[in-house]
Amino acid sequence: MAGRVDLVVMDEAHQAIAPTYRLILDVLTESGRPAPLLGLTATPGRTWSDIDEDQRLADFFYRKKVSLEVEGYDSPIRFLVDEGYLAETEFVQLEYAGGRDPSPRELQEIRESLDIPQDIINLLAADVQRNMLILSRTETMCRRHHRIIVFAATKDHALVLATVLRARGTWAYAVTGETPSSERSRIIETYRADSDETRVIVNYGVLTTGFDAPKTSAAVIARPTKSLVLFSQMVGRATRGKRAGGNARAEIATVVDTRLPGFCNMADAYDNWEDVW
Repeated sequence: MAGRVDLVVMDEAHQAIAPTYRLILDVLTESGRPAPLLGLTATPGRTWSDIDEDQRLADFFYRKKVSLEVEGYDSPIRFLVDEGYLAETEFVQLEYAGGRDPSPRELQEIRESLDIPQDIINLLAADVQRNMLILSRTETMCRRHHRIIVFAATKDHALVLATVLRARGTWAYAVTGETPSSERSRIIETYRADSDETRVIVNYGVLTTGFDAPKTSAAVIARPTKSLVLFSQMVGRATRGKRAGGNARAEIATVVDTRLPGFCNMADAYDNWEDVW
């Protein structure tokens, strides 16, 4: 097959240098007749903290990145908002300083890890006051939005948040990697269906990519992360504009755990990888 390929197009191209993808791409682009490769991604980098990994990605594409440059605009994002492809988005930070301080060992682990260690995330997921903050904000957003996605910190966290919201009268269900496929399909189909009822999906780990629900106009990011790619993907689930089948306005609330590093501002994401290309 590789010898008959004229062009290779890869979506989510920031994954191109991952071993499995790299093997497939090498076969398609280098076997027989060489084929050009076009990579598509909203996040042209691999990490926030590992510049070498980002440079390897840029090198793989020969440091050739096509950027949207529009006369009169400093930022392509502003242009896409003005044209209706992206929603005009309000970003809200929910600062939370509760819980205990990380130990010296945990701080070192955080610095050395590509993302927040799981044992620390587990503690945050079980923090009652933090969960009250998340639930309160979600219920407030339910008064303004009909489709809301909440990104939980763990599987159990997603189940707890959805259960409490449902007990308080909101249509809310959890979707995780352990949700049976038939149940997951039913929840997602109901969430997507036309209705004036407010509906909330609480997700852990499975709806950051490949999830298409363009009427989603709000998100609560309660999953701390050092991954700029993951953060950007979570934001993107709720910011599709009207010309892309979405909404004129959107709202993103991010829980900012003040004792931990992590992304909370999309302004950082738009320019983060410019220097490696």
